[in-house]
Amino acid sequence: MKEKERFFQQNGGLLLYEKIRSKQVDTVRIFTTEELEQATNNFDASREVGRGSYGTVYRGILKDNRVVAIKRSKIMNMVQKDDFVQEMPLAGLINHRSVVKLLGCCLEVEVPMLVYEFMPNGTLFDLIHARYQSPSISLDGRLRIAQESTEALAYLHSSASPPIVHGDVKSPNILLGDNYIAKVTDFGASRMLPKDEIQFMTMVQGTLGYLDPEYLQERQLTEKSDVYSFGVVLLELITRKTAIYSDGTEEKKGLASSFLLGLKESRLQSILDKNILGAGMELLQEVAQLEKCCLSMKGEERPLMSEVAVRLRFIRRTWREQLTENASEESECLLENPSNYDPSSTGWHGSLMALDLEIGR
Repeated sequence: MKEKERFFQQNGGLLLYEKIRSKQVDTVRIFTTEELEQATNNFDASREVGRGSYGTVYRGILKDNRVVAIKRSKIMNMVQKDDFVQEMPLAGLINHRSVVKLLGCCLEVEVPMLVYEFMPNGTLFDLIHARYQSPSISLDGRLRIAQESTEALAYLHSSASPPIVHGDVKSPNILLGDNYIAKVTDFGASRMLPKDEIQFMTMVQGTLGYLDPEYLQERQLTEKSDVYSFGVVLLELITRKTAIYSDGTEEKKGLASSFLLGLKESRLQSILDKNILGAGMELLQEVAQLEKCCLSMKGEERPLMSEVAVRLRFIRRTWREQLTENASEESECLLENPSNYDPSSTGWHGSLMALDLEIGR
């Protein structure tokens, strides 16, 4: 038996093929290795767009000119392969505007490759922590990205069938599409958890700063684990600090613990991104209180993800109403003093242009 045929059978290709043929599954497609090699120019390094603890992601162009993301995973044991066969059809059925769409897979290799819709603006991590550039991100843009992410996670927890614990919520796993619309990817990692100690420690290193403290003790990921991890992502958005960071010294700090200590000592402003401090501390205090709930050491004290989504939606609506009121007041003031308004200047008019250019507006 040829190697490709052997891998195809080992990876449950016959079962998946039958499900597709019988219309039990019609949302995913089985790709050949040749198709994906052609799409990525033989997985050329120039096509690589991401690399993580689970594998490498490449940008591919299919024959119909669709741009896709192809994920090559590193290692998968037999139990994980059996789970993959059963869960692949279910993953293809997940349909939410804020979840990256799974298009298909390739089963002719030792570890199955996954094909997703392509997200052109990279990861949230890259946007927040860009090394060589510092894009302006409005507070509304940050809140929108957070809101979209919580809605995706709430969908996975409450509306997916069966419910899905993401298990690896972090800013590199939130991708940005056109107009910087946020979509969650790499969900279901909780079902790929390592059983031996070495693999466990490797995974912990890869998610350091995001991992639910309860998981370190109980080795059990739950919906409330996702809530904790999202709390860290929300912190990244409002501080522009990484989950593990240093503030000019060699000492590494956990963002979550630094935030909670700063909140306790009434030093919230010292940890927030200075670019949003002018947005109004009352609203930022509301975000901080939501953070505090998400980052509770006990899972039972954290809110449901659906509750986090509702709260963020309310906070963002409040902020947008304030923006509208402020813009209206400025406009009235200018009309009362028309001599102050010069459309060729870089004053009020320039400020509006800058606001429009901010990500998320």
